[in-house]
Amino acid sequence: MVAIEVGRIGVIIAGRRAGKKVVVVDIIDRNFVLVTGAGNGVKRRRMNIKHLEPLPEKINIERNADDETVKAALEAAGITLE
Repeated sequence: MVAIEVGRIGVIIAGRRAGKKVVVVDIIDRNFVLVTGAGNGVKRRRMNIKHLEPLPEKINIERNADDETVKAALEAAGITLE
């Protein structure tokens, strides 16, 4: 299993936004993380890790990085969140 950590790309698997990719920008506690879609229609929000499936891709970002930094890191890694 892939670990949930800052910079990890994941797919939302529950709710209205199911199927959308997001980036983990902070770990709140053992059940919740802060994620952002960085321009793909998913706003920065707290999310239960049970609703997130981590992917093997990971980008190098600092904890609590803003959306512009996340977008730049995604472009540098050649990853799109579509």
